[in-house]
Amino acid sequence: MTSDKQPEAFDPTEIAARAGSSYPAPFQAVCATRIKRALGDAAGLTRFGVNLVHLNPSDWSAQRHWHSHEDEFVYVLEGEVTLVSDAGEQVLTPGMAAGFPAGVEDGHCLINRSDAVAVYLEVGDRSREDVARYPDIDLVAETHDGRRRFANRKGEPF
Repeated sequence: MTSDKQPEAFDPTEIAARAGSSYPAPFQAVCATRIKRALGDAAGLTRFGVNLVHLNPSDWSAQRHWHSHEDEFVYVLEGEVTLVSDAGEQVLTPGMAAGFPAGVEDGHCLINRSDAVAVYLEVGDRSREDVARYPDIDLVAETHDGRRRFANRKGEPF
């Protein structure tokens, strides 16, 4: 008996790794060697995404941002990252988690300030109406037809 159904279990190391970010220059440098594996895509998930992220020393998870319509959640598996938000900074170690509700205007990101690679799971829903705002830089990301498009705060595209 054959099936077109994807296997339910898989080895995350066999999922293609994506390095860097889709940010326009000059905003991509802080994420230059960040590695993501789209586990949610590999599992056939359509309503939320799950990424396995390897954050090299000095790398950031993203530019500090918040989402209009997407919840985000991170769970640290290995290493140490610093959560940077409007509330300040907090070191996260294995077993610690953080959540970022949609619509809360609290810019956040993770920075690896250690000398070792940090590994964490990143979970978020896939809202078609989402707008990501970046309080520290002149950048806005809108989702159109499932694709993220970047512009400055005046709406001029990159």
